[in-house]
Order: sequence, then structure tokens, then C-alpha cells
Amino acid sequence: MQLIIQNLTKTYKNGVKAIDNLDLEIGAGMFGLLGPNGAGKSSLMRTIATLQSPDSGTITFGDINVLEDKMELRKLLGYLPQTFGVYPKMSAEDLLDYFATLKGIGSKTDRAKIVKEVLEITNLYDVRKKYVAGYSGGMKQRFGIAQLLLNSPKLIIVDEPTAGLDPAERNRFLNVLREVGTNCTVIFSTHIVDDVKELCNKMAILNGGRILKHTTPQEATKEIEGQIWTKVIERDDLESHEASFNVLSSNYNPDNTLNIRVHSLNKPNEGAMAEGFISAPPQLDDVYFIALKADQAVEA
Repeated sequence: MQLIIQNLTKTYKNGVKAIDNLDLEIGAGMFGLLGPNGAGKSSLMRTIATLQSPDSGTITFGDINVLEDKMELRKLLGYLPQTFGVYPKMSAEDLLDYFATLKGIGSKTDRAKIVKEVLEITNLYDVRKKYVAGYSGGMKQRFGIAQLLLNSPKLIIVDEPTAGLDPAERNRFLNVLREVGTNCTVIFSTHIVDDVKELCNKMAILNGGRILKHTTPQEATKEIEGQIWTKVIERDDLESHEASFNVLSSNYNPDNTLNIRVHSLNKPNEGAMAEGFISAPPQLDDVYFIALKADQAVEA
């Protein structure tokens, strides 16, 4: 089933245009929606999840008109918001049973079966008797996946799910999401490039409520092969290099020098500062920064 978004616009009362005449098609598999904080990702996720209405535009999922038939979409939807609360004195098992009841699973036997299944998928079965409020951040996020799986969703939306997780918890969470995302459409909203690189077969870069690029991680990096150059510089030289070259990023080395990455169609070869550049294999981070810098230049 395809999710098709056409001419979608949303402006809040304070004048912020969070979604700007957006068009996007998303098919089955893991889709990464990549953008900085404030890019409009959460606004788009909430609109697709029928939690808010747009000013104009259409959204369809298969043969469902999402904006006109919200309940039909919700039957097929699994949603994990950026933050969510839990009842403080309920175990994961009891809370999932409660959610399953709310989702219309009337049979106690059926509820017990699906609750056991989602706890096992999310590697929470051994801690099913513990209060969810006492879970670590990563465990809570996996519980969020467990609750959204209760209705066997065809469309899954996860909004900034790895923000704040330590590396081990992040890996466990991504492995769970990778497993559940094989048979449905999953939209993974994040500002962390590595999440998209590791998880998604298709992606879009969003900023200012607009899609800047719609591609795959592989195609995106292939497009800029031979266009990324690196050089080690002193910290005090960063500003002058930024003024002369399209510096995408800079990272500290152990000796407190900086390794800069520059985007240029040809090897920088003009002026004294052009010396020392070497070609580097492109990364998805480079694609992301190129798109954002180009957008900022247009806005300016």
C-alpha cells in the first residue's frame, strides 16, 4: 500500500508554516524522513497520524482518504510519538492488555496471545511484570513499539525515536524496528543521519516544511562521488576556510587540529589555502549538509 501526500500545507496560529505545499509518495519498507529540529517533521507525522488537520492538501493510504476517513486509517496505524506518558503503577503486561482492549481486542485469550507476541518481538518479555515507568529510555521506546504492534498495523510512524538513547539502547531499538518493518510501511522521522543510513532503504530530506531531496541513501551518496574533499587545518583557520570553500562539516582530531569536509565539483586549486585537499568517499552526512546549505542559500 502506498502513502500519497499531495499539496499538503499547515500554518499554525503563530504564523509558522510547518508544512509548505508538500508532495511525497512512500511505499512499503523503511522510509527515513531526515531533517533538523524545527524542519516540520513532527507536524507532518502528526498530520499523517490524523492528530491534526492540514489547511489544504490530500493524504491517501491505499484506497483510504486519510483526511476524510480518519478512523479507517487508525485501524491500520501504529504510532510512536516523540514523547509519550505511561501509567506509573502498571506493568508492561497489564498496560499492553489495557491498550489491546482499547484497540477492540475483546477476547481475553486473544489479548494474552498478542501481548505475549509483542513483548517477545521487542525483547521485553522477561521484564513484563515491571512497571513501565521504571524502564530505561530504550526500554520505554521498545514498549512504544510493542503498543503500536497490537493491531498489526500496515502503516507505522515513529517520530525521533532514538533521541537521548545511549548507543547500546539505540542499537537494540533499531534492531527491533528493523524486524517489524519488513511487511509494512514504516516512516522513521529523525535528525540523526546514522539512523537513516543504518535502517532505511528510501529517504527524504525535509526543511522548512518542504522536501529538499527524495532519494535512497545509496543513490544520494553516489551522486556526489568525486565531489568531497578533506583537509586538516588549525582551529584558527576554520573561519577563513569557510569563507573560501563550501565547508560541510568539521571534526576535531586528537591533536586539536580540525578535519574539514568540503563540497566542490573539482579539487580546490586556487590560492594558498587550496593546498592539502585530498579526495574523500562521500557520506550520507555530506548529502544532508549539502541539501541544507543549498536551502539556506535560497532562503537568504
